[in-house]
Amino acid sequence: MALEIRVGDETDEIGAPSFWNAWFSTISARLEPNGWGTRYPIVMNNLYQGKLGNANAEQALNELAEIAEKFKEFKPDQVVWDINDQSQRPPWGDDISSDITDLSNYFVTSLGKDLFGVLVHFIERLKKNPNLELIIE
Repeated sequence: MALEIRVGDETDEIGAPSFWNAWFSTISARLEPNGWGTRYPIVMNNLYQGKLGNANAEQALNELAEIAEKFKEFKPDQVVWDINDQSQRPPWGDDISSDITDLSNYFVTSLGKDLFGVLVHFIERLKKNPNLELIIE
């Protein structure tokens, strides 16, 4: 079953829970030497838990921009599929598109969209609508 992201009546598909976990695992393993959520608390804690409110939208956008930029420094084979078992590999192994050049463009949703782009779109929508909440389930 695929995870979906929702703000108000707009939804999009993210992908398998293992894909979502891999994105967070890679952030923590590659960019947070002091542990989960120490550098990117809104993304790694709030977003990981599947909820984000308007009050944290701006910080979430800032964290995402920095993560995306720093991911450019890592090759696709540096993905971490599961932070608790870093020997695990993605189900597709190393068989990836030649369009994927680094970790900033590695994570593509099950509908073929860039995960960073999808998240930014929904968080920007949240930012404009203070009465809504971003939900991932």
